[in-house]
Amino acid sequence: MYHYIMPEDKTLPYFKYLHIDDFIKQLDFFEQEYGFVRKEGFFEALSTGIPPKGIVLTFDDGLAGHYKYVLPELKRRNLWGLFFVCTGIYKTGTLLDVHRIHTLLGCFGGKKVYDALQEILTDEMLTDDGREQFAKETYLTQVNDDYSLQVKQILNYFIDYTYRDAILERLMKLFFGCEADIFAGFYLTVQQMAEMKRDGMIVGSHTETHPVLSKLSPAQQEMEIKNSFSWLEGALGSLGEKTFCYPYGGFYSFTGDTEQILNENNVSCAFNFEARDVDETDLKTRRTALPRYDCNQFPFGKVRDMVGN
Repeated sequence: MYHYIMPEDKTLPYFKYLHIDDFIKQLDFFEQEYGFVRKEGFFEALSTGIPPKGIVLTFDDGLAGHYKYVLPELKRRNLWGLFFVCTGIYKTGTLLDVHRIHTLLGCFGGKKVYDALQEILTDEMLTDDGREQFAKETYLTQVNDDYSLQVKQILNYFIDYTYRDAILERLMKLFFGCEADIFAGFYLTVQQMAEMKRDGMIVGSHTETHPVLSKLSPAQQEMEIKNSFSWLEGALGSLGEKTFCYPYGGFYSFTGDTEQILNENNVSCAFNFEARDVDETDLKTRRTALPRYDCNQFPFGKVRDMVGN
């Protein structure tokens, strides 16, 4: 599982990303130690239930760096990957809330953002639903300073979604004034996705707006999933196999209703975040929660030391 992959950017002193040079080193490591699963072999395994041997590469959030930096390296090696896109941004023209948080923390660091958030936040904006579980189970494989961790947990998990967007709009305006310049070039374009698809990549759904699905009603979850696939098929044509991954990931982030909706919409597979290999039971009985590792759990996959860590 990968997110941001890019060269060093000195304008983002606190930003969490995998350096492109380390990504290349990690691919070398995977090739030497495990090998890679062929695309045909992966989808065949969904039918046979027999786990293939090797690595499958997945990339979340539909980020521009996946086209600019990742695609050329995969093509050079004759590899493929699954790229999961949040479609709502193509309608709104604004950053997803999760990426607003990353950008705020990446530019200004946890302490400044935390202090500004405390000036806005009131008790009524927080919810106790699942809070204890979220506090225990989120960001366990990441390296965050205490302030950044609190900002992420508050704005991604503890907040009542009724208030979240407005709070982040205030923070973005406070720190940046206007986010239009940040949005430009942040995500994949339709043309880039179409080219990636022609080059053998799989484009799948990551919902419309990247919510914690377990915080939504079944009807809201269905809208997030169905609308996302509908937009992708409208923009790119047939997806072939319909694939999905859960925003944030982990069993706390989705429900049985979510999996039922995916099955009803003929989704071939969905990726969870659970640090273990895919086994026969997963393929035969629960293709809607396939486990996957975070890249930082393997050599060369960690964020490099930077200011503020």
